[in-house]
Amino acid sequence: MTSEFRMPTLGPDMESGTLVAWQVKPGDTVKHGDIVAQVETDKGVIDVEIFAAGTVQKLLVEPGAHVPVGTVLAQLSGEEPTDVTSAVPERINEIEPARVAPAAALPTLPPAVQKRQKISPAARARAHALGIDISRVTGTGAGAVVTLEDINRLAVRSAPATARPSADQVHDMRRVIGKAMSRSKREIPHYYLSMDCCFSKARSWLEQHNSSASIEQRLLPSALLLKAVALAAHALPDFNGYYKDEAFVPSSDVHVGMAIAMRGGRLVAPAILNGDQKSLPAIMSELRDLATRVRAGHMRATELALSTITVTSLAEEGVGSLMPIIYPPQVAIVGFGSILEQPWVVGGAVCVAPVIAISLAADHRVTDGRAGARFLRHIHDALQAPEAL
Repeated sequence: MTSEFRMPTLGPDMESGTLVAWQVKPGDTVKHGDIVAQVETDKGVIDVEIFAAGTVQKLLVEPGAHVPVGTVLAQLSGEEPTDVTSAVPERINEIEPARVAPAAALPTLPPAVQKRQKISPAARARAHALGIDISRVTGTGAGAVVTLEDINRLAVRSAPATARPSADQVHDMRRVIGKAMSRSKREIPHYYLSMDCCFSKARSWLEQHNSSASIEQRLLPSALLLKAVALAAHALPDFNGYYKDEAFVPSSDVHVGMAIAMRGGRLVAPAILNGDQKSLPAIMSELRDLATRVRAGHMRATELALSTITVTSLAEEGVGSLMPIIYPPQVAIVGFGSILEQPWVVGGAVCVAPVIAISLAADHRVTDGRAGARFLRHIHDALQAPEAL
């Protein structure tokens, strides 16, 4: 069977993309999940996976070509590929994405040297994915073992600085975002809810955990917040999925997108896949990995296309609370403010406690305020028992 590999839709705000490089050649055998190409969009350079097994017969598009979504890029023999982005087919904008410079490849190390290096399995896999020479890395783990954090730090230092976008590029980026958000507000009947949550128990638990954890196992509040949202989305599936063809389609998986601002006004929301099933250290490790690759403008297609619900925060800006806009075709987005010291009543007495505001924007076609209140309460209660996350 001959099948076609097409330019994918890497989110609803994409109309076209530039093929940066092929990672395969005619005659190569590929399997489900292999990275076969790099595509450049307004979000950066994205590693595109294939969801079929077979042999590459012909590459039809040369690197550097800018082509519309759906263009046939290659022909393969074997299984019919599964379109990973079929769940989010709607396109929001009509503007060609602005281009950004791809990250340069890092030098590789001969396999013989890699075998002699003390390195954790996760760090070895990450180094291999980035092509990092691990002999350049000083291990900070027990016994000088190279950790995932060591690899991520080297990746950030080695990545070339991205040139500041031109005024025209910044304008186009804002138009892309503006188109998406305008349509969201025009077509989705938003409703908004907010709830204050005492973060005292969560902070105490974090301090206790981090005091005895290794550097690579230490946690930030963002890991707890993301896990709490993932568990709420699992427990209340009407907030986890897509609205398309005039109907809500729930997702059986919980892929939580984390909104990350990039230089020049770009915004991406790569997903932590199956966040409800992962441990807090695993989520923290993936968050650090995402942040590293986003800063380098290097992400994977599945991370951008599969989010079923999004989390956003302006905590670093000192914002008390925010009311976000839904990223269609999703039906909910959760916002977190800064953790601020505020008056709080405990046992009838007023004290000072760390408090975080949790906000929800949801689609009124799918849920209502009462359901939204239960969703926020689920997040709130999860943060009161951080040891169970």
